Amino acid sequence: MSIIEKGQKAPEFDLTNQRGDHVKLSDYKGKYVLLSWHPLAFTPVCTDQMRDLEANYGFFTDHNTEVLGMSVDPQPSKKVWAETLCLSNLNILSDFKPLGEVSKAYGVWQEHSGSSGRAVVLVGPDGTVLWSHKYEDSIKPDIEKIKEIVSQCK
Repeated sequence: MSIIEKGQKAPEFDLTNQRGDHVKLSDYKGKYVLLSWHPLAFTPVCTDQMRDLEANYGFFTDHNTEVLGMSVDPQPSKKVWAETLCLSNLNILSDFKPLGEVSKAYGVWQEHSGSSGRAVVLVGPDGTVLWSHKYEDSIKPDIEKIKEIVSQCK
C-alpha cells in the first residue's frame, strides 16, 4: 500500500486523543495539520519522535499548524504514555477501533505488524495533502526537515 500523495484529498477521521476527547481533521479547517504516525507507543524511536514534536510545538503554532501524533495503540495506553513523556501540548490519537482504519486510508498501515508505519503527512488548510513521506520503522523523522517543509508551505 502506498502512502497518500500530494494533491489528494485527506480522508476525514474522528479519533480519540490521550485525554479521551474526539478529534476530527475537520476541526482544523483553515489550518495546516501535520499528521505524524508512529508504529507503537513506549518504543525508543516513537518516544523520540513525539518528544521532537512537543519540543517544537511553538514553531508549529507560529506557522498555523496543528500537530497530531497517531498510532494504533488504544486510548488508555496513549494516556499513560503522554503522561510519562510529559506531553502537555501535543495531541496523540488512537487509531485502535476499528484497528488501523485511518492508517489504512492514508496508506501507512503495515499488515505484517498489525500497526501503522512511521510516516508524516502535511495537510493544507483546504484539506489537500501538501506533502507526505514514509520512513523505515527504525528511522526517526528529521524534525528540521519537517520544519523546513512547513515553512515552505506558508
